[in-house]
Amino acid sequence: MTTQPLTIDTFESTITDGGIVLVDFWASWCGPCRQFAPVYAAASEEHQDIVFGSVDTEAEQELAGAVGITSIPTLMAFRDGILVFSQPGALPASGLEQVISAVRELDMDRVRSEIEQQKQDAPTGA
Repeated sequence: MTTQPLTIDTFESTITDGGIVLVDFWASWCGPCRQFAPVYAAASEEHQDIVFGSVDTEAEQELAGAVGITSIPTLMAFRDGILVFSQPGALPASGLEQVISAVRELDMDRVRSEIEQQKQDAPTGA
């Protein structure tokens, strides 16, 4: 599977469709982004069950701002619509494989329970 370009119109529906979605935020002028691109593309071919999205931060400045991108490349991982990983910087192939393995191994019932607990523990506005 090749990477899917994501836009402000397709981002939300893509990450909430379920399963694992990786998103690479990049720009054409970014050297580390260009170094990471072939690593990301190779992983997309190897892991057919994962959606590999990419966001050109120059073309999608509003989307990049909305998700808080301050450095590129940034890799985000979503599982079942929940952000479970976000890290700036170009990863080597082994690092990307570690992220994929970790996301696959997550106990999503536990993740949802922890999120719910954080919501309950959050102070309410006065």
